[in-house]
Amino acid sequence: MYRRIKLGVMISILALLAGACARERFDIVLVNGRVVDPETGLDAIRNVGIRGDTIVRVAAEPLPGTKTIDVRGLVVAPGFIDLHQHTQSFDGYRIMALDGITTALELETGVPDLRRFVDARRGRSLIHFGASASHLAARVLAWSLPLPPARLNQGPEAAIALPTAGPYSNDPPSPSQLDAMLAYLRAQLAAGALGIGMGLEYSPGATRHEVIRMFGLAAEHGVPVFVHARAAGRLEPGSSIEAINELIGATAITGAALHVVHVNSICLRDAPECLSMIAGARMRGLDVTTEAYPYTAGMTMIRSALFNPGWRERRAIDYSDIELPEDGSRLTREKFNRMRASGDPQLVLVHMNSDSVVDAIMANSLVAVASDGLAQHPRGAGTHARVLARYVREQKLITLTEAIRKMSLMPALRLQKSTSVAKRLGRIQQGAMADIVVFDPTTIHDEATLRAPTKPSVGVRYLLVAGVVVIDNGHIVEGVAPGRPLTRDTRGAQ
Repeated sequence: MYRRIKLGVMISILALLAGACARERFDIVLVNGRVVDPETGLDAIRNVGIRGDTIVRVAAEPLPGTKTIDVRGLVVAPGFIDLHQHTQSFDGYRIMALDGITTALELETGVPDLRRFVDARRGRSLIHFGASASHLAARVLAWSLPLPPARLNQGPEAAIALPTAGPYSNDPPSPSQLDAMLAYLRAQLAAGALGIGMGLEYSPGATRHEVIRMFGLAAEHGVPVFVHARAAGRLEPGSSIEAINELIGATAITGAALHVVHVNSICLRDAPECLSMIAGARMRGLDVTTEAYPYTAGMTMIRSALFNPGWRERRAIDYSDIELPEDGSRLTREKFNRMRASGDPQLVLVHMNSDSVVDAIMANSLVAVASDGLAQHPRGAGTHARVLARYVREQKLITLTEAIRKMSLMPALRLQKSTSVAKRLGRIQQGAMADIVVFDPTTIHDEATLRAPTKPSVGVRYLLVAGVVVIDNGHIVEGVAPGRPLTRDTRGAQ
């Protein structure tokens, strides 16, 4: 009898131990990688245990896993979050994944219908996606104009192609038009838009009162305003300094959070002054953030309001600084006027910055990394790998941890005002979303060029989105679509 009881106890103990081991087993374990968590400052060899869509353990000791991936010699970092990506196509998401991106958001221009944008991608996307409510679309509709469709390579229900400059962009709104704009944007925020996107240089008719009303709406809903500022250059009135001052003033008046998009292309050589203004606003308690991309050339549509009369004087550039992306030819006055008058939706490259200016901007601790991605510009495919190659490995201008912070934690912190999901992004720690990029720090670099703008980056060995491997040993995994919509915390949002 005693022996039977003793044997029964031993069996029970073994069963409990087996159950504990089973509960401890992880779906995926990344083994022996250099784990970098920008929030805690961790930079050490660790094993990462993943169960479902969540990082459950980050430990020095071995972890049992159903699937084990040896990432010795590689960096394990939070997946990169791109706050400013205009290409929202399925092919584009594949290229972004190879640049280390796990979340791509259209926040500058926004989309005209958030629900349709989300529904077109739900269950079909390789990476996470989301958007803001579009002030430009609100203006088009307030002028009773049809919404231009997104360009084909931008993806379904994406940002509208900028219509030819006209009353919708150049004129101030009537009281009824302003009310219509606010009602439209309020409905988009209720649908889950992550903020309000404003392109003020593309809508110069927007009054200061209109801007303050838009900021007030954002403050009412607790979301940021993502703004392409009104002007660029040193010419007064209408300088970069004045444009940034307008936005900081609207933030101070309304209490809205402000994100200044691509400070490199809006402030140009006056970026140090613009960044000092942002720093001053933050020191005084205002919620102001900014971003930049690591290229000297910008891109826009030739028929947009950016090229309204006076553009050469404002930006201190000329016709020869405008390049056609398809063949590299530069424009003349005659060719510019002909293309501008045609109304064709022609994108052009605008050479307006120097390497020294861009390098200094990218090194500034206030500046997050965001691509302003378009399929016709290499920044859409190569921004994040370029930062790691140029600024970390080659120039040693910023540390690896700082680069990762700029590409993951800083964007996540910006998003936390809109969605609680962002508290699980941009981190490698217990409870975080298993959005993880694993790359070779010695080889990662961008391959995209002005003539081959969609050539994928190299060096990303593994990418996990919500715990699903989407890049395995450098290759896209076919047949998986773990990407989820990021939407504002509101009843009914998914």
